[in-house]
Amino acid sequence: MTETATRAAPPVTSLPRRALPALLGYAGVRALGLAVLAGWSAARGTSAHKLLSARWDSLWYARIAGAGYGHEVRLPGGDVHSDLAFFPLLPWLERLLHALTPLSYADAGLVVSALASLAAAGGIFALADRLYGARAGVWAVLLWAVLPVGIVQSMAYSESLFTALAAWSLFAVVSGRWLTAGLLAALAGLTRPVGAAVIAAVWVAAVASFGRTGSADGPRAPAWRRVLGAALAPLGAAAYVLWVGHRTGDGPLGYLRVQAGWRNGFDGGYAFARFVGGMLTAFPSALAGLALITGVVLLLWLYGAGVRRGQPLALLVYSGVVLALALCASSYFGSKPRLLLPAFPLLFPLAEALARARPARAAPLAGALAAGAAVYGAWWLNGSGPP
Repeated sequence: MTETATRAAPPVTSLPRRALPALLGYAGVRALGLAVLAGWSAARGTSAHKLLSARWDSLWYARIAGAGYGHEVRLPGGDVHSDLAFFPLLPWLERLLHALTPLSYADAGLVVSALASLAAAGGIFALADRLYGARAGVWAVLLWAVLPVGIVQSMAYSESLFTALAAWSLFAVVSGRWLTAGLLAALAGLTRPVGAAVIAAVWVAAVASFGRTGSADGPRAPAWRRVLGAALAPLGAAAYVLWVGHRTGDGPLGYLRVQAGWRNGFDGGYAFARFVGGMLTAFPSALAGLALITGVVLLLWLYGAGVRRGQPLALLVYSGVVLALALCASSYFGSKPRLLLPAFPLLFPLAEALARARPARAAPLAGALAAGAAVYGAWWLNGSGPP
């Protein structure tokens, strides 16, 4: 397998113009989702603004932005929910934007998320465009936008920020810009624990690059750039994890113990398998269980399709780690679709197929998916929503 599924890279100066249809389509899907959410929430007497900016994790991020770290909630069962579980880049940006504008921390989080989601859409397009062409790039962005839990891309959460950093880091890898790839990977590591996926992608691609012998294998760079890019990649995540260990007094394992207080862990998928198995023992929960099994099979099939289509090694490593961390976590089963949002390379085989379809057939599909995602997102946030 080569480092890149090679195509002649489009001129850099043409990228903004080439990306414009994808960005406009993405903005349209997000606008539709927000409009449906606003109408649904108004009908129920709830606040769409609060659902997007002041519930669940967004409250923790805004509190960190305003008061720094140090807040924890002790539950009756003995668990301790500490804000040290949340990585700092999003609250840092919320604090910065709050200092520069009249926005509250929560509204600053919405602005960061909105801008980051557009940056993520641009990065997804740039990567798919380079590998498979502009039409596939547009479809990759649209597919990411119409994911059932795509409304999270508009929330004051860190998924959009992380996806933007991951997408552009991977683009830098396949473009041979190793220092940029390492710096963006370091920032991704300051955003979410799944920053480990970006770090692994940069490392494996850098090591593999030393084994390439022909120019057909993609762009090369001086060895010192590849080594330095790989060295930069883990600095963000390592710095935060070590700081948490120092603050808690638990050393390098401190962050894992913080996560244990939230009952987060990695058990290879055992708890998730038990959860799904339990759903299959009764009706109608068995239908939901079958849907989960189908979803997991589809994810694995898409990953296999990426392998068969010769996706660059960096993308395969990244998607594989994201999948493993999401599916093999031991709790918060309702969060798994949200945790899979950054796994955008899984959409590339579908984007390639749709790029070959006739527009008259593909356009109605895009509209139907956008409408379905908008309705599902409004229903989801007005129900249990992201835990």
